[in-house]
Amino acid sequence: MTGDDVSGSQDSPPGFFCVGCNIRFVGDKEGCCPRCGVAVDVASTMAAMPTQLFKSGPLPDDAAGAPSTESLHKLIGRDLHVYACRSLLGRGGMGWVYLAEHRDLGRQCALKILSPQLVEQDRDYLKHFWNEGRAAASLMHPHIVTTHAIGEADGHHFLEMEFVRGQSLQHRVERGPLTPLQATSIICQIAEGLAAAHQAGVLHRDIKPDNVLLTHRGVAKIGDFGLAKRLLPDKNSPLQESLAGTPQFMAPELFEGEAASGASDVYSLGVCYFLLLTGRLPFARPNLNELIAAALHAPVPSVRDVCPEATLGMAECLTRLTARSPANRPQSGIEASHLLQAVLGHLRDLETMIHDAFDATQAVQWTRTGDQFRLEVTLPDGRGQTVYIEDSDHRAEQRLLTIFSTCCEVQPSYFERALRLNAQLSHGGIAIRDLDGQSYFVMADTYPRGTVDTEEIRKSVLEVARQADSVERELTGADFH
Repeated sequence: MTGDDVSGSQDSPPGFFCVGCNIRFVGDKEGCCPRCGVAVDVASTMAAMPTQLFKSGPLPDDAAGAPSTESLHKLIGRDLHVYACRSLLGRGGMGWVYLAEHRDLGRQCALKILSPQLVEQDRDYLKHFWNEGRAAASLMHPHIVTTHAIGEADGHHFLEMEFVRGQSLQHRVERGPLTPLQATSIICQIAEGLAAAHQAGVLHRDIKPDNVLLTHRGVAKIGDFGLAKRLLPDKNSPLQESLAGTPQFMAPELFEGEAASGASDVYSLGVCYFLLLTGRLPFARPNLNELIAAALHAPVPSVRDVCPEATLGMAECLTRLTARSPANRPQSGIEASHLLQAVLGHLRDLETMIHDAFDATQAVQWTRTGDQFRLEVTLPDGRGQTVYIEDSDHRAEQRLLTIFSTCCEVQPSYFERALRLNAQLSHGGIAIRDLDGQSYFVMADTYPRGTVDTEEIRKSVLEVARQADSVERELTGADFH
């Protein structure tokens, strides 16, 4: 998990809770949620709490029923069990997330600690937390945040999870809609994670951008399996039973009392896809009851009306993912992944992106031979460097874009110096690659093919060229490549 340091203040204005998208925010009592538009009233802030155990960004203490942070702030800089709590990453209605170090293993981790007040109020939740924590710990997949351990120490119930350097998908979408290529690739990665969970018999029940993390390389990882809190309907709601999830992302059948299923997770995935493509939720309504009515009876808006760049294939895929009847949707993450992979195969090719990245600059000239692109980069000091770009041969959702440049021939006397230089690099890395039967040191960088954009390609080519030239000059003193 990842997040930002959080602090509270006695003088902070009151915080309010949105029952539509499960976030807390600062605002007037008569105001609306800044994310989804649902009106906020005092009753809803007193009666409900967010499902999200982790919420990055400033979350002030408030008088609206949220637990105080004072009792757990003391953990910063102290030890809990085998963990040294370094800093606070985030806080939500269910607890706190710390950046911690496992002292025995010497690794960083994200340590989630449940709110003692919540545990005292709801012992059934604690049992549910342990059961689902064990299920999450059984899931090992590149697109799922790894749960390493679950336990209790000094009266605190905790989860030890993988620390992911990056940001939440919600943070990314708040900057604006993603390109169709990026959106489709990220949703496909989430579907891959869901497929692994569904194959293991685990439902997520709260798929939303807040619960998906993006690494600095654009890899999506699903977090918070099985940690959705029960949502208690108000007295005017048509619901008769408590629900689990976030209303803006919940499948229609859940509002009618049906059990969660793989198809309901797929619906949430579809809502996320719509949000990534358009920058907005499909059903923005002023209150929870109208939101439920829209989910039950109104069609999901046409994505191409909001995002004309979306292809017909994307629109058709989105229609299937968010079908009103669960029988008309993919029944699991596996089926959804297959559908999304087919859409990825029809997106724009790499040559278009390279045209966009370099046609306006004289410092980079490029040619194409088969599937490989060769770029001649003129550096500011007059030296030159050749950079190559090529796709890997993986499946569409796993395909990588490799950007590399030759430094010099491999010689045993260079190994130690090359390794020392590699440890100092913040971008890319030195590797060994066979070119025309000869082994060379190369400077290489890789990106998920579906999420890389034009600006990333441009920056990476220029940086790889600069670093490769620097290594070549350091190791040989020449300018061969």
